[in-house]
Amino acid sequence: MKFRYGELFSGPGGLSLAALRSTVRGNGEVYSISHQWATDYDKDSCETYQRNIIGKASNSVHCKDVRKLNIEELPPIDALAFGFPCNDFSAIGEKKGIYGEFGPLYSYGIRALRHFKPLWFLAENVSGLRYANQGMALKLILTEMEESGYDIVAHLYRFERYGVPQRRHRLIIVGIRSDLKKKFGVPKPQQDVEITSREAIEEPPILENAPNHEYTRQSQQVIDRLKHIKPGENAFNADLPEHLRLNVKGATISVIYKRLHPDRPSYTVTGSGGGGTHMYHWSENRALTNRERARLQTFPDDYVFYGSKESVRKQIGMAVPVTGAQRIFLAILMTMAGIEYPSIEPTIGNGA
Repeated sequence: MKFRYGELFSGPGGLSLAALRSTVRGNGEVYSISHQWATDYDKDSCETYQRNIIGKASNSVHCKDVRKLNIEELPPIDALAFGFPCNDFSAIGEKKGIYGEFGPLYSYGIRALRHFKPLWFLAENVSGLRYANQGMALKLILTEMEESGYDIVAHLYRFERYGVPQRRHRLIIVGIRSDLKKKFGVPKPQQDVEITSREAIEEPPILENAPNHEYTRQSQQVIDRLKHIKPGENAFNADLPEHLRLNVKGATISVIYKRLHPDRPSYTVTGSGGGGTHMYHWSENRALTNRERARLQTFPDDYVFYGSKESVRKQIGMAVPVTGAQRIFLAILMTMAGIEYPSIEPTIGNGA
């Protein structure tokens, strides 16, 4: 069975790449996922998605604000994904939750569920969604998903336990249409040994002419500062000379000018932030290239990101790690095929 797949807020295609790579064989049948349509408002992300996921001219990528999109005119689907914007739920920012500019956009995923009635869906957001609006935001979202006709399983995935070389924690909600009477189980982590930053970036080495591998020109002050910062340290807990210290207090756990530790997974790759947030190599006195950041997000080296250097940085940081997402899609396909697999209890109950 091939599930026709649609995606809202698709970004550069991390979820879609994971979905299209997922195939399960069981009961004499092949279960897989095929692209039907995708939507996003960011022009560069749409081009990245179009060229990598589809690879040819197509009218199946709709590049417009979801608030101006006529969902009812999109082709029918069997599966839906939506990583609804996290700006108002993130730990970075004003955290207005469902009352912010982006918080209410989850409702377009609900609208799509009610219109298309797909067999299953996957929704993704930051871990901070659990606490937005004193916990009421998540409870409201889960209730609306259930009322749309779905059995819901919500879990905080620690992607470093799923083969991703990065400590990235994301809330993933999987819904199976209630009338199907199938129970999704959170796939059990199988990563006994975490993948380190060094392994991700150096094994195999990145080719010099790899796409999106341009080095950043560092100022002499940044170079001098990095010389005093050890692997795993940042600008606030390193032993810096006074003239290189930052005049900010209370930021000892900050990622400002933080170097990766080569023998541990990286800290979270982000898509926004000012100076000193570009992620820094453990031994070389420089920021990571976008290709190195894409490695930490488990994108293959032939996945080309389009747009300016800063646009590419944002696309990579906002994406869902491909390897981690694929583990979840495979579990969904096994659930649909009636194949048992090792699972664990979800971290978030039905009452959120």
